[in-house]
Amino acid sequence: MPAYAAALHWFRRDLRDEDNAGLYYALTSASRVYCAFVFDSAILDTLPSRADRRVEFIHASVAELREALRRRGGDLIVAHGDARVEIPLLARRLGVDSVFANADYEPDAIARDDAVREALAADGRRFHLAKDHVLLEKDEVLSRSDRPFVVFTPYRTAWRAKLDPFYVKAYPCAKHARALAPAPFATTMPDLMALGFAKTNLSQIGIRPGMAGASAALADFAARIARYGKTRDFPSVKGVSYLSVHHRFGTLSIREAARLAVSSRSEGAATWLSELAWRDFFVQILWHYPHAARGAFRPEYDAIEWPGDDAAFAAWSEARTGYPLVDAAMRQLNSTGYMHNRLRMVAASFLVKDLLVDWRRGERLFAERLNDFDLAANNGNWQWAASTGCDAQPWFRIFNPVTQSKRFDPEGRFIRRYVPELKDVPGDLVHEPWTMSPAEQAASRCAIGRDYPHPVVDHDVQRRKALALFATRRAPGPTS
Repeated sequence: MPAYAAALHWFRRDLRDEDNAGLYYALTSASRVYCAFVFDSAILDTLPSRADRRVEFIHASVAELREALRRRGGDLIVAHGDARVEIPLLARRLGVDSVFANADYEPDAIARDDAVREALAADGRRFHLAKDHVLLEKDEVLSRSDRPFVVFTPYRTAWRAKLDPFYVKAYPCAKHARALAPAPFATTMPDLMALGFAKTNLSQIGIRPGMAGASAALADFAARIARYGKTRDFPSVKGVSYLSVHHRFGTLSIREAARLAVSSRSEGAATWLSELAWRDFFVQILWHYPHAARGAFRPEYDAIEWPGDDAAFAAWSEARTGYPLVDAAMRQLNSTGYMHNRLRMVAASFLVKDLLVDWRRGERLFAERLNDFDLAANNGNWQWAASTGCDAQPWFRIFNPVTQSKRFDPEGRFIRRYVPELKDVPGDLVHEPWTMSPAEQAASRCAIGRDYPHPVVDHDVQRRKALALFATRRAPGPTS
């Protein structure tokens, strides 16, 4: 017998009606299950742009989810307001006994959920959270001394050893869809304009929202996954999965993604599975050490006085550093909301260790512009690049932007795509165009200082400054 007469499933970062842990537990625990989504004003009102691709992605995905639930006999009640207020009010209006949702591990989300739990409890209602966003969470992977791992390699070993078929098994929501209930009152869904947002170039840049978009993207990657390990670092090649935005908003089950990797049994699939381990690693770091969301994981590095100024940050964020791969990466981000993973490392390293700008400024800019922005991954990767994190790039290893350019965009195809001023620059000169002679500049129709900027800094000089800066605050490395 179901434990509850009626329940509400609150969709958040899980915009799909299948293989959804929280929805499954609601369907198997209650005779009637209502579904809701809140366009949370506490989040939307903080966004700096009214043309935000993420909001358009969510809006389209919610609309698709609503239709899918209706086809199964249910509905999706869509609200716009502060979720801490809207969910308890909706639970009261529907007369449910409990509310189900999938866990979110970010500090602000935890505080929101604590407030909702308290409000529901005041009405005699229960709040249940399920694991759905990650494969292994919280204390599920610990060291032999029962401590959280702060170094990735041993974490990955323990994570992979624990990841048996149980953890990637699907939750069969469709099997229990008979419990879905239509809304007992008329419902409408606000359009983007009513939410205060405008359409973007989402469709033009090839991002298809929703479960259908996730399914198509996964099928496309499945045909390429065996080559992932060899192609993932080259931005001009279709080598990465392009699934991150679907992971971010839960239009794709992380278990389905892992099942693909486990079943593929190729070297490329094994490499990609390690990327899923990185994802879980950063989530558990943020959960165990929430101070990392506000500052350095190793607090001694918060004392660094970064000399990089507003002009340096503007040159980086506006893609006019004079280093072609860095500028191409930033233009990709600014025009599409996406940046290739290898380039995220290069761009971050350049901001922190060439321009000597506080890493938190770059982290915030990525948070504003990335379609797939996820606090745990963004913070973890920025702290890795800045050498302030738990398992960081050693402070004395500094990416050379020219070497990275020659290695990962050897023919300059990615550079020429996003920095068309350099499209006629021949051969290896595209990686360091400031070395062109006046005759070569004239022949390539690219005058350095006029058509494309001089380098804003000398890498070798800045490298020495960065080493000196970090040496003053050197911290002992992590131990587990």
